[in-house]
Amino acid sequence: MSIAVELSGITKSFPGVIANDDINLAVKQGEIHAICGENGAGKSTLMKILYGMIQPDSGEMKVNGERIRFSSPVEAIKSGIGMVHQHFMLAGQLSVLENVILGSEPTKQIGRLDFQKAKDHLEVVSKAYGLTVEPMELVETLEVGERQRVEIIKVLYRGANILILDEPTAVLVPHEVEELFRNIRELQESGTTIIFIDHKLDEVLEIADTITVLRAGKTVTSVPANDVTAAELAELMVGSELPSPSIDTSVNASSIGLKVENLTITGSDERTIVDDVSLDVHHGEIVGIAGVEGNGQHELVGAILGTQEISNGHILLSDTDITQKDVRWRRENGLGYIPQDRQHEGLLLTAPLWENAALGNQTKNPFATGLLNWFFSRKGSRTRTTEICDEFDVRTPNIEVAAHALSGGNQQKLLVGKELLSDPTVLIASHPTRGIDVGAQAAIWGQIKSARSDGLATLLISADLDELIGLSDVIVVMFRGKIVAKLNPNNISARDLGGYMTGSSVQEQMS
Repeated sequence: MSIAVELSGITKSFPGVIANDDINLAVKQGEIHAICGENGAGKSTLMKILYGMIQPDSGEMKVNGERIRFSSPVEAIKSGIGMVHQHFMLAGQLSVLENVILGSEPTKQIGRLDFQKAKDHLEVVSKAYGLTVEPMELVETLEVGERQRVEIIKVLYRGANILILDEPTAVLVPHEVEELFRNIRELQESGTTIIFIDHKLDEVLEIADTITVLRAGKTVTSVPANDVTAAELAELMVGSELPSPSIDTSVNASSIGLKVENLTITGSDERTIVDDVSLDVHHGEIVGIAGVEGNGQHELVGAILGTQEISNGHILLSDTDITQKDVRWRRENGLGYIPQDRQHEGLLLTAPLWENAALGNQTKNPFATGLLNWFFSRKGSRTRTTEICDEFDVRTPNIEVAAHALSGGNQQKLLVGKELLSDPTVLIASHPTRGIDVGAQAAIWGQIKSARSDGLATLLISADLDELIGLSDVIVVMFRGKIVAKLNPNNISARDLGGYMTGSSVQEQMS
């Protein structure tokens, strides 16, 4: 079998960091080749080099035997390489067709867009690869799995025969993962070469033909997927066994840390987004919220934090009604928050770690000083940041470096650490381990479980169903803004939970 992609001696350095250190990679034509490694192992940098987004310091690249060096993604696309990024790059207000042709619009002789030609070509591509889409449907109306299908079609429309998929299952429920894997296998049968980056080792073992493991910017090994287990793969990646999120015994107390009563949120279009939701989270308890993204979880979290206007209902922190309290009051009185998007909501990427550690806690000790805590204490912030890095194993040269210099896993540990060390009574943990490796995931699970044992009330929102089932004492399912089920995690599988999330199990109960 011929080699589709060959990377030899790829090296790339950034200030203070060697991201890729003499990496070698060979991907066979028509295979599914997975790349695994810790956050910071060099996976994303390597793929960005292959896709022309950044330039290597040294090394050689060959595509289908031809030596190449791309100066931009446009050149990579012309050579048949397409990349589907972890965070979708779609315009929700545009149709599927408009998103697919954006930047590659066919025109008629007089310069007007030739939508019919584009639509015909889209239909040809869709049928050829077994990826069905409705061309005129607005992207904002699509489910997450359907949006990902549009992203894949976008690169296939441009003629890609080598496809890079970066964390493609991060936000998918089990049935959507199964559909994606069917699509990937159909692409493979049509001759497409697929490079698959994922942190979920069971999925890697299910879909991949070959697995390459990176660690600390170096190639550890490349092995056939059939010759390695998940535990062995985890040890190759991080030097330890595969972690488990499971909690053995419940320690929840009778006192309620967070109460949501009959909460309703209405959008600007008068559509009900959250519909009469009520739930309790006791001290020493983790309540998990399951739901496909877009079913009201984000708005529910915003209402609890005080950033989302509500139409009806009450929110209580311990015994205090905080419905009319502002965000600062809630934060100063025990509400902690791990945001779902660390780079856009949680961090100032260009600011040093000691400034980031103060975000959201800047009016509290040790970050604030003076009469009524009016002044910011740089000394206090640096001291606390050092404590966070030590206790939560945030690997950094020093606390003066900018947040963007950290790997994703270390950024996440910084966020989790600053929240847990702020001594909250209630924690909203929104996708706390999304997009991080098994080592960082294990560390964060351990910290959340430890805080639970100390009496913390935690509301957990996650797209990782194994995480939800393993960490939660109770799971509530949100579907179309309503809580449609309250489940015992000890008695449900990820597949069954996915059925509730998509409404199929609920409909079966009602029929």
